[in-house]
Amino acid sequence: MEHRPHIRTAIPKRRYRLDGCEATLLGEIDSADPRPYRFILAFVPAGEGEPSLYVCAERGGEGDRLRVVSALLDEVMAEGLAWDGPDAFAEQALTLGRQVLGLRGGAAQRLL
Repeated sequence: MEHRPHIRTAIPKRRYRLDGCEATLLGEIDSADPRPYRFILAFVPAGEGEPSLYVCAERGGEGDRLRVVSALLDEVMAEGLAWDGPDAFAEQALTLGRQVLGLRGGAAQRLL
């Protein structure tokens, strides 16, 4: 995955289970990338060791940008956004990730 975030360190803030995936919300991210991240929600399919999808909140001058990164996709979905905290970002990122991955199960179960 060419454009995936290159994370050096991050603090897991929340974990979720949904329809065959686990998703980890990361904050306080130190990355080798030129774009600074506010939050990243990484989706890992069951039985896999690496994420297949990232939903990223990238800090920008006019607010945050929402970027989706997978093996087939690297696209800014929205710009000029602001989140009050990790829960507000996670709600939007879980919805977006579920759509991109085609997950149909019920609500995400928060684990942490």
